[in-house]
Amino acid sequence: MATDVIIALDFPGESETMAFLDLFRDEKPYVKIGMELFYAMGAQAVREIKRRGHKVFLDLKLHDIPNTVCSAMAVLSKMDVDMTNLHAAGGSKMMEAAIEGLTRADGTRPLLIAVTQLTSTSPETLRGDLLIEKPMAEVVSHYAKIAKNSGLDGVVCSPLEAADVKAACGKEFVTVTPGVRFAGGDAGDQSRVTTPARARELGSDYIVMGRPITRADDPVLAYRRACAEFLGK
Repeated sequence: MATDVIIALDFPGESETMAFLDLFRDEKPYVKIGMELFYAMGAQAVREIKRRGHKVFLDLKLHDIPNTVCSAMAVLSKMDVDMTNLHAAGGSKMMEAAIEGLTRADGTRPLLIAVTQLTSTSPETLRGDLLIEKPMAEVVSHYAKIAKNSGLDGVVCSPLEAADVKAACGKEFVTVTPGVRFAGGDAGDQSRVTTPARARELGSDYIVMGRPITRADDPVLAYRRACAEFLGK
């Protein structure tokens, strides 16, 4: 099972993004392109960052009717990303359609993972806003099982739920976990968080870190710290 630290490139445009990546002269970190950067640069963001030698997680969280998601994934499959995602809340038919659209003529495709519940979602929000009365861990595991049965490779979840997902879906089912902060760091707008070392202990395969690295005084040093704590190197 591959493991890695993924840096969230949550920048408003090309100049800030490339200036940040220029800091890394000895490493080629795995990076996440989210909505902010993709809406600013479009497919050019993927092309340029891949050209620089980085692996790319394209984090657009598709959630629409199956036909639309299938067509959108067919477009994304041409971008040479390494991983992409959708919302598990779209249901099994949507996820199956996504697999169909993402799979290329030669049978290859990027990893496809499903967002279970956002790490900003608290148990109170789950009950009060989403009207889901089940405990968070049970909801996340249920969504993960639907994603696995639909043919997906894994899920996005809080590191606090990674062990439950592994128990429900098997150790090979990938867990990609945002909500990771260094000990003593600010949780920001996320409510279900832990440290890189603890995330690894709980079963995270990939951790996603944005502001603790991108806004650090020394981003390269912060990235190396994250790798040391999560990967032991």
